[in-house]
Amino acid sequence: MYPGSFDPITLGHVDITERAARLFDRVILAVGRHPSKRGFFDVDERIRLAELSIAHVPNATVSSFSGLVVEFCRAQGARILVRGLRATGDFEPEFQMGLANRDLAPEIETVFLIPPASHMYVSSSLVREIAGHRGDFTRYVSDVVADAVRARVRAGDP
Repeated sequence: MYPGSFDPITLGHVDITERAARLFDRVILAVGRHPSKRGFFDVDERIRLAELSIAHVPNATVSSFSGLVVEFCRAQGARILVRGLRATGDFEPEFQMGLANRDLAPEIETVFLIPPASHMYVSSSLVREIAGHRGDFTRYVSDVVADAVRARVRAGDP
């Protein structure tokens, strides 16, 4: 299980998915559904963009969840949570979340994957920020995501 908001999915997310798919028989990219938060894209659009972005990974699928990720893991039969660690700033919150998840579901392990240097600083919020200022963010996302982000920004709804 590779959970996240993926709002939007970046090439860093795709890289983590590809590498997780080499390690495990099946990978579920799990798009978090937060009823109180309005995202850049709604959940259905994030799912569609993720599906298109990882379509080349045969043993990876996309689903959505709400609530605790460990409960979704249990429901899906997933025993491993995959998380990406970019820079040192990611470590503390990911470590805390990993410890909480272990406390809630000791049967589920958390595995951290480190992206290549070219994606180390890329985040969904960086893509949204650059796009909102009409900058060139396209090197950080797939073509289909770039098109969707540009359309959202042109519509004045970022």
